[in-house]
Amino acid sequence: MTHELWTGQLDAYLDGELDSGELTKLDSHLRECPACAAEGLRRLQWKKTVQAAGQRYVADPKLRERVARALRPRVARTLLSALRLGPAAAAALAIILGLAGISLYRENVHRERNNQIVSELADLHVSTLASSTPVDVVSSDRHTVKPWFAGKIPFTFDVPELQGSPFELVGGRVSYLEQSPGAELIFRVRKHQISVFIFQARAISERFPSAGPIDARSFHFETWTRNRLRYFAIGDASQEDIQGLSNLLKSKQ
Repeated sequence: MTHELWTGQLDAYLDGELDSGELTKLDSHLRECPACAAEGLRRLQWKKTVQAAGQRYVADPKLRERVARALRPRVARTLLSALRLGPAAAAALAIILGLAGISLYRENVHRERNNQIVSELADLHVSTLASSTPVDVVSSDRHTVKPWFAGKIPFTFDVPELQGSPFELVGGRVSYLEQSPGAELIFRVRKHQISVFIFQARAISERFPSAGPIDARSFHFETWTRNRLRYFAIGDASQEDIQGLSNLLKSKQ
């Protein structure tokens, strides 16, 4: 593969948009090619500059100057030491520094994306709570709610038997997360409402936590993946109730 083809993947690489196979190949190439690593670092710096320009609040310039003064001698000493060892060592150091900067940037991108997903789901839940018509299909019968989604979303799912549990199925509606269609099931427990969102797992970033509770503003939030579907349960009910409903849903998968 030519340098142009490698560098053509750098923007997608930095934004976390490559699939796992392409990511592994490009990672390996960057560790061996100083030119591509340098180009990746240049684009990283450019993206960080653009991000900084769009931020409303910035750090005090005096703080930046103090940090720069503190770091400058250390970086200079490291570079001088590498240069004394020869061009090969300097190239290796350039690759290491470039990869470190790229890695930190990509981690920050993934963190921001994950936070955006949680925020979007919280917004969808709040919109449902505030809506005068919170569900498109109103029924406590799981045999009515499940078939209603047929043809409206590109997958099927099971609804648990709630008899003998404190949970009541209110109904459901079609929701969208990052432009992907999915199901939102509304449950009620002790005057609290819980939204359970179901989407195809491939529609969610692979770097999003695969299971467990997650901080979601003032809501409790649980997520898991089963049978190529990603489930999210969110609400202001107790964590025990969220976990209890999640366990019921998992038992049907």
